[in-house]
Amino acid sequence: MNKKTKVLTATSLVIVFSIAISFLIMSRGEKPAEVRMEVVTYRDLTETVTANGNIRAGRVVDMSSDVSARVTELLIEEGNDVEEGQLLLRLDPTQFQASVSRAEASLNQASSQVSQQEANLNRSIRDLDRLENIFQRDSLLVMRQQLDNLRTEVELATRQLEAFQFGVAQAEASLTEANELLSKTIFRAPISGKVTRLNVEEGETVIVGTMNNPGSLVLTISELSAVEAVLEVDETDVPYIALGDSTILELDAFPGQLFNGFVTEIGNSAIAPPANGQTSTIDFEVVISMANPPSGIRPDLSATADIVTATRSNSLSVPIISLTLKSEEEGVGEASGDEDPQENNSGPLLRSRNSDQEGVFIVSDGKVEFYPIEIGITGQEHFEVLSGLSANDTIVAGPYQQIRELEDDDPVSPMSTDDDEKGFFGGRIQFRIGG
Repeated sequence: MNKKTKVLTATSLVIVFSIAISFLIMSRGEKPAEVRMEVVTYRDLTETVTANGNIRAGRVVDMSSDVSARVTELLIEEGNDVEEGQLLLRLDPTQFQASVSRAEASLNQASSQVSQQEANLNRSIRDLDRLENIFQRDSLLVMRQQLDNLRTEVELATRQLEAFQFGVAQAEASLTEANELLSKTIFRAPISGKVTRLNVEEGETVIVGTMNNPGSLVLTISELSAVEAVLEVDETDVPYIALGDSTILELDAFPGQLFNGFVTEIGNSAIAPPANGQTSTIDFEVVISMANPPSGIRPDLSATADIVTATRSNSLSVPIISLTLKSEEEGVGEASGDEDPQENNSGPLLRSRNSDQEGVFIVSDGKVEFYPIEIGITGQEHFEVLSGLSANDTIVAGPYQQIRELEDDDPVSPMSTDDDEKGFFGGRIQFRIGG
């Protein structure tokens, strides 16, 4: 083989090898992406807000002491059921009985002074009447000065009587106050219910609260026939909740059981508002009334609630994972829930001009094309579709990472069952795309 033949042979091999490499690269580039596909269909959707909280009784009475004294008799224990008016405990009444006796003595003394002054006034009035009669018969027998002095004495006696009468009223008020304090040494149940907290023992001394010193909380009675769940709901979910919304409750203390309820209160201010400009999680209090509380339920038990905020029957829907964002400038964006709200530090005005569109990839003839859609409520695993799709359209429904990387006209093929990522977003998803 001559030199020329060798050069031609080597050149041919290089060309063939290059062509093979090119075909290999092209074939790899055209290899369809394996995706999970799903046909758009109609479903019943339920939108919920999930929140955690604690159980409290529908009516709770905290009993504190209005007097400072020692507990001399304790007639109940924590957990006892009590009836309205039932005697619960007694405090030492000694000093308060003494106060009552002192107030009674003061009242008797004031009453005696009134009686004495009434007698003095009557005597002065009789003396004045006698002199006036004499003066009318013969003015020379009685000096006018004497008449004036007696009239002054009657006036003074009248005013003195009024003062003593006020003293009686004051003594009566003191006696009423002493009796009231004495009655505070006896504790009776203000409502029927269960003693859920008992903070004293026989022999302990309870104290009265002051401005800077809280008084003794003696006991708590809860009426457990009406039970509420107090939930902490994130600020982004509160606008979707309305009074009367139905709920499903689950209690950690009663595993495997579900309880019904409905929303009765929605807080108008945050549970812990931000202070001094510091940002923090903003939660609002939502109260759920339980329709069927179980026997043995107790305050402060942990509770989880699904609040049903909207329902749709036979509504066109797509999987949550299938929805993505597409920007006219940047192509397809990340799937829902991954956008950075602080990206580019854009404010509300700039975000309002954002050209990102929500949509899905429709599969046609083995290739995908992005279609903008309008979504409605968020179900457990699906979005409601208001416009942009029709029933029986085939869309890309996963996997999540593959959807993020798709572009228009990309070839796709169905994913095998073994590689299916079904359940990647299992459970309850509580975010929204596009408000």
